[in-house]
Amino acid sequence: MSRSDAKQGSETDAEPVPSFDDVRWTSCSLEDFTELYWEEITPCLEAEGIDPESEKPTHKWFRDHDARAFLAALRRHHDRSFGEFYDEYLGLGSEEGYSWSTSDEKTVEALEKFLDRRKSRYSLASSSVDTLRTRLNLYVRAYSEANETDDLISPIQRDSDNPAYEAVDACYAAFDWLNEGTEYNYSAQTLQRVRRVVDAWYQHLVGRRIASINPASGLYDEFKWEIEDSPTPSLSASHIRDLVEAATSTRERLLVVTLAGWGLRASEVAALHVSQFQRDVPEDDVPFITFENRKNGPGEVSLLFGMDVLDARIDEQADDEEWMGYLFPSTQGETPHVSRDTIRNWFQDLASKAGLPDRIEGERPSPQLCRRFWYDTYTAVLEGVLEGVDEIAAEQGSNDPRVVMQNYLSNSRSRRVRREFMREQLATAFGEGE
Repeated sequence: MSRSDAKQGSETDAEPVPSFDDVRWTSCSLEDFTELYWEEITPCLEAEGIDPESEKPTHKWFRDHDARAFLAALRRHHDRSFGEFYDEYLGLGSEEGYSWSTSDEKTVEALEKFLDRRKSRYSLASSSVDTLRTRLNLYVRAYSEANETDDLISPIQRDSDNPAYEAVDACYAAFDWLNEGTEYNYSAQTLQRVRRVVDAWYQHLVGRRIASINPASGLYDEFKWEIEDSPTPSLSASHIRDLVEAATSTRERLLVVTLAGWGLRASEVAALHVSQFQRDVPEDDVPFITFENRKNGPGEVSLLFGMDVLDARIDEQADDEEWMGYLFPSTQGETPHVSRDTIRNWFQDLASKAGLPDRIEGERPSPQLCRRFWYDTYTAVLEGVLEGVDEIAAEQGSNDPRVVMQNYLSNSRSRRVRREFMREQLATAFGEGE
C-alpha cells in the first residue's frame, strides 16, 4: 500500500483504530510490517493531526491505542526495535543520528555526552559504544513505559523540587517493567547488563554535578537476577552442510564461508573489501584478512578454506564496471556495502530454505550461531592436537601435552598442525571431506 493510499483511508474513517486481529505475526516479513504500518497505524496518526512522515509515534502512543502487539512481534520475530524499523524500513528516520526512545532534548544530550566520554576516556570501539547505547535505550523505553514520561533528567536535577524517593521509585518502576511487565522476556544476563550501564550513567551525571542522586544505586540489592548455567548454542556441522546444500548463488555460498569457515562477525562480513585479502604470503603460510578496526582492535583472520568461493564472487562482481571492491555491495543507503542487518536477513532466509530448526537451544538460527560453529570447531581442533601430542608429552615426562605445544613445537609448527586439523574439520562440515 502506498503512502497516498494510507492517507486517503484516514479521510474516510473519522476515528480509525489499528487492528491486528487477523495478523499471523510468525509469517510476517519486515516488508509485511511496513505495509501494516501504512495500512493500520498511519491513518490513526493522521486522524490525530500527527504527520506520519515527520513525527514518530512513541511507545506510549502504541500502548494508548492498544497496538503494542505490533512492537512486540517486531522485536520477537525480527529482533528489531521500533526505532530501527522506523529508520531502516520506513525510511523516515532523522538524519541527525541515533533514534532514542525519547524526544526530551535534555535527556538525549545527557545520554550522548555520557557515551562520548566513555568512548574517549576508555578508548572504546564504535561497536562497543553502540552496545552501550542500545542498553541505555532499552532503559529509556522502559522508563517511558512505566512512568508515562520520557524526561529522565528533571526528576534528578540538582535544583529539582521532587523528593529523592520519587526518582528512585521511577527508576525501580522501569526495571519492574523490564523484569515482568513486557512481552519480550529479557534474559537475566541482558537485565544485568542494562543495570550496569544505567548505574554508570547516573553516577556519571552525579559526578558532573548534573544530578543530585543516583536512583539506580540500590538496584543491585533490589533485583537478584540469576543467570542459569547453560551451554552456548551454535550450529552443528550438519547444519552447515544443510546451508551449503541450500545455497544456490555465489553470494549465498560466500555468506556461509565467511561466517562458518572464517568465523567473521555479521558486520565484518557486510563490509568486506578485496583490499583486506592478503595473498602474497610465504610458501608455508596461508592467505589472511586484515582488519584495521576490529571489536578487539586490529587483527588478522587466516583463510584456511573457501578461497574458490571468494574468487568466484570476485569474478562475478568484476563484470560490473561500477564495482567498488566490496564483496557484498549495496545500491541503496549511505554506504557502498550492505548493512549488518542485511547479512542477518540473508542468513535467516537461507536458514529457512535449508530447513534449519526454528530454534536451536532457544535461539533462532543467526550469523552469530553460525560464527559460534567456527569457535566450537576450533576448540575441538585444539583438543585434538593436544591428544595427538600425548605420547610426546609422556616421553618428555610431562602429564600436560600443552607443555609440549609450548616448549617442544616451534610456533610455526604448532600453527601448521592446528591449521591442518582445522582445514580438515571445515572441509568435512562443508561437504568436501568425503
